[in-house]
Amino acid sequence: MTGTDTDVGKTLIACGLLHLARKQGLSTLGLKPLAAGAEDQGRGLQNSDALALQAESSLKPRYSEVNPVVLKAAIAPHLAAAEEGRSLNLDRLAGLVRGQLIKKADFTLVEGAGGWRVPLQGRQTLAELAKLLQLPVILVVKMQLGCLNHALLTAEAIQRDGLSLAGWIATTAGETMPREDENFQTLEQLLPAPCLGRVPYLDRPTAEAVSRFLKLPSTA
Repeated sequence: MTGTDTDVGKTLIACGLLHLARKQGLSTLGLKPLAAGAEDQGRGLQNSDALALQAESSLKPRYSEVNPVVLKAAIAPHLAAAEEGRSLNLDRLAGLVRGQLIKKADFTLVEGAGGWRVPLQGRQTLAELAKLLQLPVILVVKMQLGCLNHALLTAEAIQRDGLSLAGWIATTAGETMPREDENFQTLEQLLPAPCLGRVPYLDRPTAEAVSRFLKLPSTA
């Protein structure tokens, strides 16, 4: 799963999809291989998004299985890694994810960090992890000014990378976007994948509440 930008609601949507899958009787596994932004509350560095995915995973993975590479600073991963004197190895990340995919949950969701072209190391980006694993991609689009361009460019990049766009989901910020309905309809017409949901602004955005506005991709 990726988004048109950071802070578009990827984790909330991921948890909603995992919750929906569980309600439909499917075994679930949520993974966030790389996370930047973590706190140590007595169990080592842990990222709140990864913890949320862990909570919605019926296979009950250990935290280190959900989020094997965790960085403290809430900044771009390659910068956070440099601050800690660490390198981000794409092949190692792919191997760690494959180790979880062999569990063969009925519905496994791998959440990226930020948008599609987030730098990893050197000229590598996190998109190459999805390419190595040949994963279908769900795109989360935050309905705000600029989202049409961001969504269409991201969808184009995903397809140029040889991956399938399994679907897209719209999220709404606290303030309504001008002509939001018309912009949503434009995305429906132009994005080359089915819309899997349109999530309105929620006062209490829990995984269960969000799941009511979603449907699972046909690849699930």
